[in-house]
Order: sequence, then structure tokens, then C-alpha cells
Amino acid sequence: MAKICIYGAGSIGCYVGGRLLAGGSDVSFIGRARIADQLRSQGITLSQYNDRRWSVPPERIDVSTEAPTAAAADLVIVTVKSAATPSAAAELAKVLRPGTIVVSFQNGIGNADVLRAALPNNTVLEGMVPFNVVERAPGAFHQGSAGELEIRHTPAMQPFAEEFRKAGLPLIQHVDMLPVQWAKLLLNLNNAINALANRPLKEELSQRAYRMCLGMAQREALALLKQANIRPARVTPLPATWIPRVLGLPDALFERVGRTMLTIDPLARSSMSDDLAAGRTTEIDWINGEVVRLAQRLGQTAPVNQRLCELVRDAERSEVRPSWSGEALLAEVRTCDERAARLVT
Repeated sequence: MAKICIYGAGSIGCYVGGRLLAGGSDVSFIGRARIADQLRSQGITLSQYNDRRWSVPPERIDVSTEAPTAAAADLVIVTVKSAATPSAAAELAKVLRPGTIVVSFQNGIGNADVLRAALPNNTVLEGMVPFNVVERAPGAFHQGSAGELEIRHTPAMQPFAEEFRKAGLPLIQHVDMLPVQWAKLLLNLNNAINALANRPLKEELSQRAYRMCLGMAQREALALLKQANIRPARVTPLPATWIPRVLGLPDALFERVGRTMLTIDPLARSSMSDDLAAGRTTEIDWINGEVVRLAQRLGQTAPVNQRLCELVRDAERSEVRPSWSGEALLAEVRTCDERAARLVT
């Protein structure tokens, strides 16, 4: 049986690894001492927005805080926060066997490139996790929204595809992952808005003012992607270019037209909101910040996404967690949107 290692036993890592383990795969975890202690004592309990549940007892869990655990792996799934990718790459470079496959299931666009540069003797693949996962209690992880794992296609990955299928996590494979990554990032631009709103995702997305903020951020990003000749993949029932218009619909109409966006656990929040709540540095630089960097490469600006980056960084430094109303946040970014409109061709 192939050996799979989860490098980064946070919410996503524990959920994906836990599902694989519950499906019968040989899985080990590498994570921080807090999570390692919890998994050793509590095991893993997994749940889904549609009320499905899985559990793995502590005695079945192989968890470590040290990178050498990955030395025996045939497949390593990297799920650390984006800021930790360079250090993860450096540690893995010391222990991985040549030929081990490495998959980046991380936010942002360039993490696989960072891993690939440090691991020239390994196959490194871009991956995408479309659903939200929250840690509800020690060892308990909940998938709060729908979606299937997506990954760059390579024949070397085929022996592992069956492991994911058995776990109920079939892999959607693509020859080119960049359009998929940007499509996911467009949706993830809501993470900042959700974090600033300090509300559950479903409650936030049910309010037009917050959705209009997201629409502004997406329109700005879409204009830049058009200039860069990048066409986002279709990962939702609606094409990416239609979504900003739908987000601006009145609440009652959006509830019908955009109902798939509201198919979310009522308590789920974005990972960025969870990071602010826990006093952790967010991944804002690898989400909205990616749009800002794309603008810079094109000799343009991205004032809406730049302002959202600034607001989240302010929240990271604040002693009191901000809770922006939709109207206040909309007023804050609206002037930025007017400047961004000049990017539209």
C-alpha cells in the first residue's frame, strides 16, 4: 500500500488526511505539537455540511512534529499556511526520496513553484481544495461547504487516484491548473470580507452590501486577468465573469439565483476569520495580495484589493477584533472601486 504523508496537520490537512485514513489509506501526519497531542489523545472526528460523519481512533493515527516522518512517503500533501512554504520546502528537501510526489493543497498561486524549486528530484503538483474546513473542537474537523479536490494531471499521480476515490474525495485532474487556481482565488477574495465582517459566511453572503464589496474585488481581479490573458476556469455553475453581477442582486433574488453560494454550514467562517479570532497572521498576502502583485506585474494598480489587504493587516495588529457592517465596508471600498473601474476595457 502506498504511504501518504500530510505535511501541515491543520484544519485542511487533518480533514483530507483523516478522510483518506478513514477510507483505508496508510496516512501519517506532521504538525505542530498542539495538534499532534490532540490527535494522539482524541483521534480524528470528521463531519460534513450534509450530516455525514467519520471517525478514526487515536491508536490508528501516526502523527509527528518532525519532517523525517515524510522520508518513507510515496505521496506528500503539503497543507501548511503559505507563509510557511519556504521552510516546508527546505525541510522536505532534506528528507524526501527522489521520485516522491508532492501536492500543494494551499491557498494562493505560487506555492507549488516554491516547492518545485527546492525539490528538483520530485514531481510537484498544484492542487486546489474548494471547500471550507473548520476545527470545531480538539480533533474535530468540519467541512462546511461543497466541492471536489482538483489537481494538475500527471500519469505519476494515477496510482493514488484510487486512494482518494475510496475516501470519497475523487480528484478532478487538469492539464493546466493556473486557470483553476485563479478561479478559486476569485472566490477566496471573500475571505477578507468575511474576516472583517466577523460573521458566519452564510450570514455575510446573505447581505447585499458585503456581496457588493466582493463583486468590486472580483471585477478588479477579472480586469487584470483579462489583460494578462488568463481566463479563469469555470468552477461554479456560473462563469467567473458573471458572478460580480449576480452578487449585486437584491437579497431575495440572490437567494434564488445564487443559492449554491449559500449552501454553507450556518456556522462556517472563512479560514482568514478563524486566523484573526486566534490571533494568527492571515494569508491575506496570498489571496488579495496575489491580485495586487498581478497588477504590479502589468504596470497597473489594484486599489480595491490593496485596501482590503490594508484593512486585514490593521485587524491583525488591533487589540480589539473589528466587526465591519456591510454598509461601512462598502463605503470604505467604493471609492477604490471607482478608481479600479478605469482598468476595465
